[in-house]
Amino acid sequence: MTKSELIGQVSEKAKNFTPKDVEVIVNSIFESMAETLAKGDGIEIRGFGSFKVKERAARKGRNPKTGETIDVAAKKVPFFKVGKELKEMVNK
Repeated sequence: MTKSELIGQVSEKAKNFTPKDVEVIVNSIFESMAETLAKGDGIEIRGFGSFKVKERAARKGRNPKTGETIDVAAKKVPFFKVGKELKEMVNK
């Protein structure tokens, strides 16, 4: 599902909002989530899952083209852990 498909489905269910209003709401939610994760905080949505930022340590890597060993810097990556209810719904 793409973001535009999500907006379309939500606007079908929320008849009192225009598709443009729904687009603003969805974009605001995603922006707020991104800002929260950028600060290093986590997000928990009961029944759906949780988002958090994990830190990856620096390590040695390999350039697949040349075989040369390279240093890969430490970095932070977003991580999603699925909630129990969502996992059960998907596995039905």
